[in-house]
Amino acid sequence: MEITKAINAVGEVPSHPRLTYLGDVWRRLRSSNLARVGIGIVGFFILVALLAPVIAPYNPLDQTLVMRLKPPSMQHLFGTDHLGRDVLSRVAYGARISLQVGMVSVVLGLSIGTLLGLLSGYAASWVDSVIMRAMDIMLAFPTVLLAIAIVAARGPGLFNTMIAVGVVAIPVYARIARGTVVSVKEREYILAARALGAGAPRIVIRHILPNCLSPIIVQATLGFATAVISAAALGFLGLGAQPPEPEWGAMLADSYSYLVNAPWALFFPSGAIMLTVLGFNLLGDGLRDALDPQTRG
Repeated sequence: MEITKAINAVGEVPSHPRLTYLGDVWRRLRSSNLARVGIGIVGFFILVALLAPVIAPYNPLDQTLVMRLKPPSMQHLFGTDHLGRDVLSRVAYGARISLQVGMVSVVLGLSIGTLLGLLSGYAASWVDSVIMRAMDIMLAFPTVLLAIAIVAARGPGLFNTMIAVGVVAIPVYARIARGTVVSVKEREYILAARALGAGAPRIVIRHILPNCLSPIIVQATLGFATAVISAAALGFLGLGAQPPEPEWGAMLADSYSYLVNAPWALFFPSGAIMLTVLGFNLLGDGLRDALDPQTRG
């Protein structure tokens, strides 16, 4: 009787292995102090973006010239800029624009890059050579310079900024996906699927793509931080969101001339950029450790 129970216990399989895996990842993520800080910062800015109409005490576009360059006070907690606009309101609404650029650009780069990487790694031969050489050409240009060229060709604006930042991120995701495909496509379970008659689309989607998700998720989190910086750089150069939109990079461009007389107009938007990038970097590092199979118990 005891032997039978032991055999049955050994043969038992968890009814929800996926939930067990996700729960273990979440447990490991919460156990990291830096990851918790990253989650807190990212969650804070997401709430700021969602609740911007509630948080902002004034309309971010309203100009009151008699209140220009006023220091922080109870009336204007972050002070006012050179046109008398409330800096707190503009920073809060700017979070919406920065997070929107980050989300759209990451989704664009991730979807196209992953698709190209899967195709390149699985098809091999001349298809692999053509795709990877195209990715090498894109990587030969500095990221911001290539984004500037794309926006300059299409014209300044928020939509073109999202497209440009997403396009320059494609090679990174393509290389990650291709590397994973090349490392797993000749393993036993892939060969067994082929022997059972599974077609290439089914093998790629059901067996290869899940192996690519962990590094791609980590890169997407880190890429979000890069997208925020790139969007701010394009906004600072006048190629991103156009005035009077409260975009953080454009706010820096408007206020750097008043650094001596009104440092608060530069400090708060630059601080928002720094904290957002820091939060996503810490979250990405935590996800990398939580999803790494070599460090999992």
